[in-house]
Amino acid sequence: MSKEEKLRALLATEPNDGFLNFGLAMELAKQERWDESFTQFDHLIEVDPNYVGAYFHKGKTLASINRIEEARVELRRGIAKAAEVGDLHAKGEMEEFLAGL
Repeated sequence: MSKEEKLRALLATEPNDGFLNFGLAMELAKQERWDESFTQFDHLIEVDPNYVGAYFHKGKTLASINRIEEARVELRRGIAKAAEVGDLHAKGEMEEFLAGL
């Protein structure tokens, strides 16, 4: 059973689990299945809007395929969310990444 299959099986019983949704989004990105990955990141943000890593890694993935403006938008959303939840480390990482775009 592939990593994707394992994640999907676990998500079948726990569809709103942030860690599992994040793992699937990252696995899809690793496979260069961009649209599916972005859909999975969006689902994660919908079910757990405070999962700050989703914004950061969606932004990084967008940037990796040269969708820079979309990446900037996502990173700004993530920076705002990180500030809101008090995750200053993630906020700083996203600000640094954004400044480099």
